[in-house]
Amino acid sequence: MPKGYWVSVYRTISDPEKLEAYNKLAGPAVRAAGGRTLVRGGRVAAYDAGIAERTVLVEFDSFEQAVAARDSAAYQEALAALSDGVEREFRIVEGTD
Repeated sequence: MPKGYWVSVYRTISDPEKLEAYNKLAGPAVRAAGGRTLVRGGRVAAYDAGIAERTVLVEFDSFEQAVAARDSAAYQEALAALSDGVEREFRIVEGTD
């Protein structure tokens, strides 16, 4: 079964305190839902229209599990803490077998 991935690319971080509050809630929510953080921050080489800003990649055992984790009450609480503290692109993608 193909894995599912959360891909987050942060365009701007306007409120680092909100991001910190989000991180404290999001990490446990992701782990409880079976997610494994593969990339969080670190160096970025951006090309074409890419942005060299914070990037996060989280792996789940399936696409469905990744969607369910995003919809979970625990992760929704993390999103509420994040609020308008960042501008980011967030997507869930299905991997290949």
